[in-house]
Amino acid sequence: MNVSLSKIAKRNVGLLYIAPWLIGFLVLQLYPFGASLMYSFTNYSITNVPKFVGLDNYIAMFTKDNNFYKSLSTTIAYVFISVPMKLIFALMVALLLNVKLKMVNLYRTLFYLPSILGGSVAVSILWRFLFMKEGMVNRLLDTVHLPAINWLGSPKIALFTLSLLSVWQFGSSMVLFLAGLKQVPSELYEAGRVDGASKFRMFFTITLPLITPIVFFNIIMQLVNAFQDFTGAFVVTNGGPMNSTYLFALKLYDEGFKFYRMGYASALSWVLFVLILVVTAIIFKTSKYWTYYEDGGGAK
Repeated sequence: MNVSLSKIAKRNVGLLYIAPWLIGFLVLQLYPFGASLMYSFTNYSITNVPKFVGLDNYIAMFTKDNNFYKSLSTTIAYVFISVPMKLIFALMVALLLNVKLKMVNLYRTLFYLPSILGGSVAVSILWRFLFMKEGMVNRLLDTVHLPAINWLGSPKIALFTLSLLSVWQFGSSMVLFLAGLKQVPSELYEAGRVDGASKFRMFFTITLPLITPIVFFNIIMQLVNAFQDFTGAFVVTNGGPMNSTYLFALKLYDEGFKFYRMGYASALSWVLFVLILVVTAIIFKTSKYWTYYEDGGGAK
């Protein structure tokens, strides 16, 4: 009896180790995921018992809610501004740090720090003070006799200013690019130099094709994060001016926690989920045309 109990315990010891993660996944992720789908078909408002309303939330969203289209278009614009800027900047910094320098590890650590701090409320408040009309950025412009810019008060450039906060969190993408650059064989560069290729040409014909799997991974991760960005829009501009930075996550928050329309907010979250799913699927589908794998994995 004791022998069989011992065998069962050994067989299930793995489950014991993953139990904390499993419980957290079931309670904090899977249950809210399923519950939000159920609530999206109700008029749930926290204080009332949920009542099934079918597709009413989704129909109202697409036919009556003007802010829905505004927040959706603003979010798509934000994603297509912030993600390319962040990845280009991260790759440029990675290229600069992929050289033999004294204390290069310290520089890499310093460049990674904003990625840890960038999404916090404190840094968002700091960003607001930097770019306000009398902020430090405009003071620096004044020292070189350039006119002040209404970074956060102009509907035309407020979204771009908010995107800069996202770009500032480039650390994780930079680390991945740096790891990819380390894997590029030095023999290819030596062959390029023998053939008289310039550094510019070697970047586009050797470096960039060989790190396309890293580019692919970074695009997916940053797109998913950008579609869900909330803190910056909430703290820095609160959606203004004139709803020019009213991101989808901010609208979702307003509907759920300002107007207590949890059913409608759940429906919004599922639309956002489907949008991210579609964009991700398109990138996966097209990746075989522009990613390179040594084992041919990208051509399948």
